[in-house]
Amino acid sequence: MSNLKNFYINGQWVAPSTPNDFDVINPSNEEVCATISLGSEADTNAAVAAARAAFESWAFTPKAEKLALLRNLLEIYKARSEEMAQAMSMEMGAPMKLSRAQQVGAGSWHLEGFINAFETFEFDTPYTATEMTLREPIGVCALITPWNWPMNQIVLKVVPAIAAGCTVVLKPSEIAPLSGVLFSEFMDEAGFPPGVYNMVNGDGPGVGSQLSAHPDVDMVSFTGSSRAGKLISKSAADTLKRVSLELGGKGANIIFADARADAVTDGAVRCFRNTGQSCNAPTRMFVERSRFDEAVAQAEEAAEATKVAPASEDGGHIGPLVSEMQFDKVQGLIEVGIKEGATLLAGGPGRPDGLNRGYFARPTIFTDVTPDMTIYKEEIFGPVLCLMPFDSEAEVIEMANDTPYGLTNYIQTEDTEKRRRVARRLRSGMVETNGSGFAQGSPFGGYKQSGNGREGGVFGIEEFLEVKAVSGWND
Repeated sequence: MSNLKNFYINGQWVAPSTPNDFDVINPSNEEVCATISLGSEADTNAAVAAARAAFESWAFTPKAEKLALLRNLLEIYKARSEEMAQAMSMEMGAPMKLSRAQQVGAGSWHLEGFINAFETFEFDTPYTATEMTLREPIGVCALITPWNWPMNQIVLKVVPAIAAGCTVVLKPSEIAPLSGVLFSEFMDEAGFPPGVYNMVNGDGPGVGSQLSAHPDVDMVSFTGSSRAGKLISKSAADTLKRVSLELGGKGANIIFADARADAVTDGAVRCFRNTGQSCNAPTRMFVERSRFDEAVAQAEEAAEATKVAPASEDGGHIGPLVSEMQFDKVQGLIEVGIKEGATLLAGGPGRPDGLNRGYFARPTIFTDVTPDMTIYKEEIFGPVLCLMPFDSEAEVIEMANDTPYGLTNYIQTEDTEKRRRVARRLRSGMVETNGSGFAQGSPFGGYKQSGNGREGGVFGIEEFLEVKAVSGWND
């Protein structure tokens, strides 16, 4: 990539107004793998101005033209998927197998889903015989994305916003910006008009805060920590712009006695996937007491079977945590779990044997975890699982809901009525049951401190629309 130190503004790659280099660290070896520039307020203003100037024309561009450009983007994305896999693996530590199949695959899967939804999306619908309801683009949107699933989140924001008729300024995570630069090359190659899509690299206190408070930004869509989401909401309040938030999680995985034999093993593997750096990870496993001893043995075996290795290696292992800061946070919370009295079943502090460099953590499982403990309450965002027994359906529902978060919960039982009954009682935006994944275009989002937005398919497009009532349409 030749544009690492440049920003994509108004259809061109431009140099930053003020040089401000930032080193990107490969988490597998702690070495600098690239150097980008962080934007200044002048760069932010230029990107917002370009988006503002392009909005009127793009908002009224026919759907057929937008669809053609999105299909171009999909073809380019697929053709250059290996470049994207390599970039994400290097910047945030996803092993190549995971990067190719799931990190890259998430982007193309969501892009296809948005194209399908957009094809049949109705912007104008009659409310009565004489009244029409119009759905119109909200305007200039600031899109702030995280480092843990880069293409998943960039596509979930950029594509529906543009399909809705908005113009956008993307700020990818400065920790993992290479994928955002590469995606910008895809957008340029696809032929979107100047100003429709803009990208400025920067950090949260800089470009992120500038976009959140900018008077010419009509909406902020943010994915990241709940702490940062609160700060963005406060920053956006003065201009009363819309704020859509996808935040943290502390997912409960409820395993009833009649669950399939491999439910515990699968739950542990799912918790450790992407090195535990997923907001929807099932990090609290509740197992019905009659199966608990068996579950402890199965979970311990799953942790010990989870290989940890550099991201560049092929295979089904997990890679490093994304950064030194994240490594220190996870290590600190493991230490706190031990100090507060939880029993360490597997893993623990420090790097795995044989890995003395890189931000690698040991797959860790705690038992004897109580609701007053820090590791029960806080999102760890690492390969750490809490394993706890329960005695009744009512008890486990209360335990699962005992969290400020509400993103994704999980249920494992062969009893259909129980599965449905418990799903209704869980306070979360998503409930996955018996390992059945969600469909393309399914609404992704949470309750409570997990956020207030919904992404994916029709729901994602609607996030970026205003609703207008017009009377006398057919008079």
